[in-house]
Amino acid sequence: MTVALLLLASAVAAKDAAYIGSVEILHTGTASDLARGMVFLDSNRNSRHDPDEIGIAGVMVSNGREVVRTRTDGSYELPAYEDMNLFITKPSGYQTPLSEEMVPQFFYIHKMTGSPNLRFGGIAPTGPLPQAINFPLIKDPSGDRFTCLVFGDPQPYTHTELGYVRKTVGKLLAKHDSSATECLIFAGDIMGDDLSFYPRFKRIIAVGKVPQYFVGGNHDLDLDADSDQHSFDTFRREWGPEYYSFDIGQIHFVGLDNVRYPCNGVDPHPFCATDSKPTYNGVISARQLDWLENDLAHVPKHKLIVLLAHIPFVSFTNSTSTKHQTDNLHALYRIVHGRPTLGLAGHTHTTEQILPGESFAGWQQATGTGPAQFHQIITGAVSGSWWSGDLDDHGIPRATQRLGSPRGYYRIDFNGTSYTDTFIRFHAREDAQFHAGFSTPRFRSWARKLLEYTAATSGTWDRIPAVTIHDLGDPQLLTLEDLAGETWVAVNVWNGSRDSTVHVSIDGDEIAAYRTQTGSGEPRHAGVEFADPVALAIQSTIGRVAYRSTDGGERTAGFTTWQGVAWKGTRPGPLKRNFLSDHSSHLWRADLPSMLAPGVHSMTITTTDRYGRSYSDTTSFEVVETLPDPHWQTRP
Repeated sequence: MTVALLLLASAVAAKDAAYIGSVEILHTGTASDLARGMVFLDSNRNSRHDPDEIGIAGVMVSNGREVVRTRTDGSYELPAYEDMNLFITKPSGYQTPLSEEMVPQFFYIHKMTGSPNLRFGGIAPTGPLPQAINFPLIKDPSGDRFTCLVFGDPQPYTHTELGYVRKTVGKLLAKHDSSATECLIFAGDIMGDDLSFYPRFKRIIAVGKVPQYFVGGNHDLDLDADSDQHSFDTFRREWGPEYYSFDIGQIHFVGLDNVRYPCNGVDPHPFCATDSKPTYNGVISARQLDWLENDLAHVPKHKLIVLLAHIPFVSFTNSTSTKHQTDNLHALYRIVHGRPTLGLAGHTHTTEQILPGESFAGWQQATGTGPAQFHQIITGAVSGSWWSGDLDDHGIPRATQRLGSPRGYYRIDFNGTSYTDTFIRFHAREDAQFHAGFSTPRFRSWARKLLEYTAATSGTWDRIPAVTIHDLGDPQLLTLEDLAGETWVAVNVWNGSRDSTVHVSIDGDEIAAYRTQTGSGEPRHAGVEFADPVALAIQSTIGRVAYRSTDGGERTAGFTTWQGVAWKGTRPGPLKRNFLSDHSSHLWRADLPSMLAPGVHSMTITTTDRYGRSYSDTTSFEVVETLPDPHWQTRP
């Protein structure tokens, strides 16, 4: 074996994924009226508290409301509820047992009479509270420098889409050097409503041999639950508490449940009316807020708090919506006020960087808050735009996201209480961080026809569309008329923020670039003037909707998204209207000079992120007096 291979093998072996076990549950025949037990050092790694194994003092234990620390002998005692999650906050320097699928075992789900009759089973009756619930730990020398990978919205509705999860996240984790990776975080919508897929999903993700932490999304719900108390019961059975905390290094991670279902008759919004179809709302329950306040009372003020949720705390793309933001965010702000905080969320199938002090119109009305009080990252979606569109070179739908970003995930590197975040496109190099295209008068005329057509016919593919990608022509071929009629470079920096910079130079001469959304309280700008030319071109024409075969017939025609919604017809056409990238919070505009000499020109684009990291790319484009005929020229 070469030295390089020996070093690689050593690095991978350093990650201990072999501690497979469970929480110890002791039934002695006598029901307990209090939750009691031990947190102990599992020296022989058998998940049982043996007589010679010592207790661990100072570990946080909770019943979902109260929080206590273990005594000097490792024991704890808490009030008990008939329906509760009993869990520890994994302390830094320790590791909990893992299931075979790499799900940390830090909890006991107690639901005395079990779930009501639910399609996916929920939680079986646990009966009376056990006499003791003991939590084993082993030492974990991870230190203060580590990495977590963050994935938003895999959301597979079918086994075909579960295969796409394997080809993206599964492939990534199979190849990834996880020696410094301490956690995988999934920001909700793990499933697409069919919770029977959980076991296969677990097997796919377990290939990474890294502890996994999940929060529930609105597509992880027991949709037949009649109250919020039972709505995440199947999630709890499979993954554990719907809200919890754990420590790694100097970071205190907090998983939150901000999906209330059903909200009907509970929240005072028209969509939550009692005569409306059962639906969800973005809100954090009062009991959970009590728990969070009790939890943070035990956390030193200098530690970084990382809040994990599904529905964004606030959002650019849904800035006027209550349902798609956290409508009691003001209460959360009060609890974390003065603490260094990072928020990670999913849900919108967009990548968004929202920095402290930024704001967009609608937040005050929807969430009762003004400018953002902590840094939030909306992490995009593994599924992109719901696994839609044509297949790429890897056999996976391109599914470009609504703000123009490709499908991808985040890597967050922690060092003490500091961090850097990096968005990484699936199957691409890490330094691929943006794309750029020209917004010409010709493009805007084409885009206007596309948007008008999809607004009138979105979801049907039996009419000849107004325009396709063929009508756009060569997007890197500009005419003198284009330049005279106002043309700019639109640069989509997928992880761009207020503190990012973009520099564009043409043949060595720099032209100014500015972000089209300032985040200073303005509304969301949308339309052809704010469209992403590259993303819109990809989204404009889907051939797969018209695929047919004599073997498969209608059974294999087109494709489906969501709960079997068919995307098929006789004519290739665009994605649905609300999928199209006619707005973005991370789009920069650089106006071209009104005169450029005909010929081939060089363009270099450099973006520098909020951490000072720069990424560049150089391309060429042509300027011509008139557009050449793009077709074969028949000669006499």
